[in-house]
Amino acid sequence: MVDAHEPVVVGVDGSEKAVEAARLAAAEAATRGVSLHIVHATALDGRSGKRPDPADQLLLDYGQDVLDEAIAQVAAQVHQLCVTSTLSRDSAVRALLGAAGADGIIVVGSRGLGGFSALLLGSVGLRLAARVTGPLIVVRGAPEPVRTGVVLAAARDEGDLDALRFAAETADRHKASLRVLSCYRFHQYAGSMVPMRDDLTEVPEEQVRATSRLLGFLRDAFPALTVTADAVRAPSTAGALIDASGHADLLVIGARRPAHAIGAPLGHVAHAALHHAQCPVAMVPCRGPRGGGG
Repeated sequence: MVDAHEPVVVGVDGSEKAVEAARLAAAEAATRGVSLHIVHATALDGRSGKRPDPADQLLLDYGQDVLDEAIAQVAAQVHQLCVTSTLSRDSAVRALLGAAGADGIIVVGSRGLGGFSALLLGSVGLRLAARVTGPLIVVRGAPEPVRTGVVLAAARDEGDLDALRFAAETADRHKASLRVLSCYRFHQYAGSMVPMRDDLTEVPEEQVRATSRLLGFLRDAFPALTVTADAVRAPSTAGALIDASGHADLLVIGARRPAHAIGAPLGHVAHAALHHAQCPVAMVPCRGPRGGGG
């Protein structure tokens, strides 16, 4: 669960996507009734050598300008929002993780100043996605999207309960509806290994039962929230979510990091969504047993 007392933390570097991230973070902080903390990281402490470099002050001055501009923009957007800031000498990943604590929400743009493509997630976003213990929101999609009033959440089983709870809470706070999408695939086998027709029926039915159990919890916890659910057959779960994200304001996914994996890499569905979704993506780490694929 997200700690209601933790600030929403956003990283800024002067890029256009960082500006969008600051705006989304400000709106999220205001909706949740918490403060907004803006971070700019210079990574000066990680530079080789310990001699003072005259260029260091230029980087610090630039960073302060970036922070001042971001503060002015969010203050004009959301009045009476408590805004704090940090000009860090640490790396962006360490600075953001430290500011957010264990459960705080971190917001970043999909690409920073070093990015070369609007389609792919930058290195800071990827490193954060592998390490966060609280929700991470990556700002994707058009700079000024047409609002749909829909939060889209991916669901497979009880391992996604934290992600669904976050999605429901976000939809409820933003007076949006929640669409829960569950995907199943029919695998193709060669020769005598073709599945029997009865097995084809059991696959979607079990998926529906698992989703129904999750929906029961959501409707009990959020009785005023409009919740719809779809179990769809698709050749690719990631592809189905990316297509559906074009009709949502936010896509929420659970991060199933494989146990004992070096660097806690993401499952392929989370990886694809963070790279290619057509709207902002909120990734919520699964707190239960870790499993691959999500």
